[in-house]
Amino acid sequence: MKFYDSLDKKKKDLDIKNQKVTIYVCGVTTSDYSHLGHAFSSMVFEVLQKYLEYKKIQVTRIQNFTDVDDKIIAKAIKEELTMNQVSEKYINAFIEDMDKLKIKKADSYPKATDEIPNIINFIKKLESKGFTYNLNGSVYFKVKNKEDYGKLSRRDLDNIVQGTRVDIEENKQHPGDFALWKKSKDDEPFWDSPWGKGRPGWHIECSSMVMTNFGSSVDIHGGGLDLLFPHHENEIAQSEAITGDRFAKFWMHNGLLKISGDKMSKSTGNLIRLRDALEIHSPNSLRLWMLSSHYRNPILYDKKNIIAQSKALKRLREATLISNTGNTHSNFSVKKYREVFEKYMDDDLNTPKALSVLFDLSREINKLNSLGKEIQEAQRLLKELAMILGLDLDKDEEEEKIEIDEVYIDHLIKKRNQFRKEKLFKEADETREELKKMGVEIRDSQQGTVWKKIS
Repeated sequence: MKFYDSLDKKKKDLDIKNQKVTIYVCGVTTSDYSHLGHAFSSMVFEVLQKYLEYKKIQVTRIQNFTDVDDKIIAKAIKEELTMNQVSEKYINAFIEDMDKLKIKKADSYPKATDEIPNIINFIKKLESKGFTYNLNGSVYFKVKNKEDYGKLSRRDLDNIVQGTRVDIEENKQHPGDFALWKKSKDDEPFWDSPWGKGRPGWHIECSSMVMTNFGSSVDIHGGGLDLLFPHHENEIAQSEAITGDRFAKFWMHNGLLKISGDKMSKSTGNLIRLRDALEIHSPNSLRLWMLSSHYRNPILYDKKNIIAQSKALKRLREATLISNTGNTHSNFSVKKYREVFEKYMDDDLNTPKALSVLFDLSREINKLNSLGKEIQEAQRLLKELAMILGLDLDKDEEEEKIEIDEVYIDHLIKKRNQFRKEKLFKEADETREELKKMGVEIRDSQQGTVWKKIS
């Protein structure tokens, strides 16, 4: 099996010892409902686990919850709840939404707030090695003290902060230095530490969790491409500063989800919540849409494409439902199809190619049936391979809802209003025309923009 390693920038053999593999996946910040980008990342590493287990490899997959963060504190104030209540609300929503998408649960979901004692000890070790300094009650990591800092993103210290959000602190020794421990404001949650009352920085929790659960390194560290810098870069620096060992044998990054060519992002409000998408599409259709793109490529939300996947799924399901009494030996080769499927999955989890094997199988089943030959063996294989990809062909899900996609309409309206705010009137008019072509009329008022369907 070969997978692409984002650090070495090439495909490499997965070195498996004792038929065991450890996977750590960066999870969600529990300040809101999960969106389709979260679903894509969760599904990628769930499919990876399922395939490795199919190959008789014991997998331990951990996915964290960041349950202490500026966004969570802000949401708690907005919703008049405690930080813990906000986190629990959205953790439960995450589990509920992923269950609906039939995502197999990770082996554990550690929370940052449960990791505080280990995080404090982690920082103490860095402190003893001269990698930290205290600034106004916060503790920062010295990136200049780590000679190979930037090796994952291929950035040097001169341009390390270009195009990236960094900690805002004018007196840092270097702009790229990042917070390991943040001094808490008077009205914020805090924990006692040797450096005063505060809370952990974002990057430190994942390094600490990996070491708590797996030791000095993990076989595969996964997450979205948007986490490569600075999050994963900082994980490498602080972890390897302590151990001297390579922190992850493989860094696997899934591509980002886009809507009309724009990256899905909380900062722009350019999001489609998973629970909203599941109101429109069946779980199987969403999965097939995601699997149809290689995990390292960007994936575009396109309702028509997802509806097309529903029709493709119907073909696969119908092939498994054929019942015939044909007993003529078919010379069908389970080994041939299985080997091709494995060849594609072994090549950096190439699910689009692996899916092609399923559709070849369905055509073979129909052909054998028309000739009055045995098809049961081929049907069993089709179901087995589909289940590795998380596709349940036994479940006859509802047809896709063909009505107007309200989620997408809301996205276009937000996009148009942003254009107007930036005085990009040509782009705003073009977006309005796009809505009109969808049969949607919009009207602006003091209360905001409303829309209705026109015949």
